[in-house]
Amino acid sequence: MVFDGRLPDDETANDRSLEPLFYVFVAAPTLLGAAHHVDHVVRGNHVGWPLTPEVNPFTYSLAIYALIAISLYLSGTRRVDARYWAGFFAFSAAMLAYLHLSPWAVEPPRDVVAPYASPVVGYLAFATLLALIASVVVGSAYAAVLWRRSEATVDGPE
Repeated sequence: MVFDGRLPDDETANDRSLEPLFYVFVAAPTLLGAAHHVDHVVRGNHVGWPLTPEVNPFTYSLAIYALIAISLYLSGTRRVDARYWAGFFAFSAAMLAYLHLSPWAVEPPRDVVAPYASPVVGYLAFATLLALIASVVVGSAYAAVLWRRSEATVDGPE
């Protein structure tokens, strides 16, 4: 087997390419995630490196931006398709729900709402978090629909 340096041809991802609308489903949670990270800094709790010396879940959560950038590159070069994104978003939604809403939450809702002097601002921060989780769930569902549609196209009618 000889490696010729070419990228995968259109046959490998032709029917599985992502629709341009799909990238809205990537941009929305990315922006909401950035807003949630800024919220961490503003309220001053659950903040870690690089803003404080402590390495904690906040620190690890910043890796999501690098993972999104790599995933977009892989999508642009047709190395991943909707199936990958369905899994990526599903895992992200599970992690967000576990870390923020589960009985074992590292950052439960009270830690998002309580640090603010105004309850309205606290609940707005919590609403942003819920919108983030919802956008990732919707992104996963949409990617699953695209995946299913592409499988039907590849397999053809029987």
